[in-house]
Amino acid sequence: MNDKIWLSSPHMGGGEQKYVQEAFDTNWVAPLGPNVNGFEKDLENYVGSDSKVACLSSGTSALHLALILAGVTHNDTVICQSFTFSASANPITYQGATPVFIDSEKDTWNMCPSHLEEAIKKSIEKKQKPKAIIVVHLYGMPAKMDEIVAISKKYDITLIEDAAEALGSTYKGQKCGTFGDFGILSFNGNKIITTSGGGALVCKNEEDKQKAIFLATQARDNAPHYQHSHIGYNYRMSNILAGIGRGQMEVLDKHIGFRRGMHQFYKKLFFKVHGVTVFDEPNNNYFSNHWLSCILIDEQITGFTRENLRLILEKDNIESRPLWKPMHLQPIFENYDFYGTIVSESLFENGLCLPSGSNLSQNDRQRIEVSINKLL
Repeated sequence: MNDKIWLSSPHMGGGEQKYVQEAFDTNWVAPLGPNVNGFEKDLENYVGSDSKVACLSSGTSALHLALILAGVTHNDTVICQSFTFSASANPITYQGATPVFIDSEKDTWNMCPSHLEEAIKKSIEKKQKPKAIIVVHLYGMPAKMDEIVAISKKYDITLIEDAAEALGSTYKGQKCGTFGDFGILSFNGNKIITTSGGGALVCKNEEDKQKAIFLATQARDNAPHYQHSHIGYNYRMSNILAGIGRGQMEVLDKHIGFRRGMHQFYKKLFFKVHGVTVFDEPNNNYFSNHWLSCILIDEQITGFTRENLRLILEKDNIESRPLWKPMHLQPIFENYDFYGTIVSESLFENGLCLPSGSNLSQNDRQRIEVSINKLL
């Protein structure tokens, strides 16, 4: 059987080992050190907007700390995009808060601004004004940030951007993760760049960054003995993993180019196929890193479903995956409030993520094309 073609596998650039070796040579094998500082500085320079970045153990830990810094606590309400991975919603429950889920709009598949405002008004009527909003830039596609930022400011609610899938994506030239009060990045093994595991919190100022680092290192007070006045967490990134990140930053834009090349490959492949739509930027204000290339299949036109295509690819040892199952349909979250219609539900039922890695070869593309053409 042919080797497995993965949806999105790690892609090393070749420069990572020198930073990792330096960590070993200098004995900086700890959750702090020159690579951590260097990786944070690289990210700050890359995302711009005078952002300050704290490197952490995961994107989930970054989101958890963002909620803490936003003052979210027991019985608070937090608004969250429904069409996303569960890691966007789980940290809300860590704080004992209540999630309220918002449907997507059809242009970007991200949080619908009109349903967002509806949810805020209804919550205020119940005297439960939300403490925070979590918007996600799904599959690398920027959300409608002008409207969402305006709504968060209108109601004075902390805005948190989950840009775990969107490093390098921009909206009107500004990097995703820098619009809100806090931004979240992920360097999990399947992301645009990876540290095998890891994430980062993007802050507006140095004070919030230092608060995050304090909480991420067990909230130890400044004393010669171990003294703690706050609950802390073991969330800091290791110096070794940060070394991988520094090497990955050297090829980030190159890897984005490869991902966008895979997106063009699928646009060409499905160009004349009626009933199959390749997910694309709505207009020139949006620049997606196309972390994953996705399609929607209209069974009424094509005569086949996303599941028919997924199974054909699976038979040929090619990984594909349905789009995210919305949070309001998940067993653990189905009893929470949801504002919207059936946009995200329809996306889940009819959408498929296709192999999108920056390390896919020409032979991989040929195998994917041959497999898909069996159905077409």
